[in-house]
Amino acid sequence: MGKVSLVLTVFFEEPFWVGIFEKTEYGKLSVSKVVFGAEPKDSEVFAYFLRHYKELRFSPAVTTVASKTINNPKRMQREARKQTLAKGIGTRSWQAIKLQQEQNKLIRKTKSREQKEAEKERQFELRQLKKNEKHKGH
Repeated sequence: MGKVSLVLTVFFEEPFWVGIFEKTEYGKLSVSKVVFGAEPKDSEVFAYFLRHYKELRFSPAVTTVASKTINNPKRMQREARKQTLAKGIGTRSWQAIKLQQEQNKLIRKTKSREQKEAEKERQFELRQLKKNEKHKGH
């Protein structure tokens, strides 16, 4: 069975605090972005995770290389510090977020195109109805 891990990175992105959930399972990385607004406390982040985890919309999976496990706590602290100071979140996470944004964009475009076509059809039907009403009395 594959290893499943979930990493949450919270950082300040002008003007809001943003959280990135990175879920890795079976060698695939999925990402979800959450905007917190004001700076969240640890307890608030944990409560958000417990309440809203099922509602998170993760991006499509992107293949990733599994990292080795580090058992030394001091080494883990150093790695965490390095990650937060240097980059913030990983580039694979950004790729996954961009992929999700592109998919949402396509969905939004098709939905709006269908609405426009339906509105045009409705307007056409109204014009035809009015035209027929004008000719009925003669």
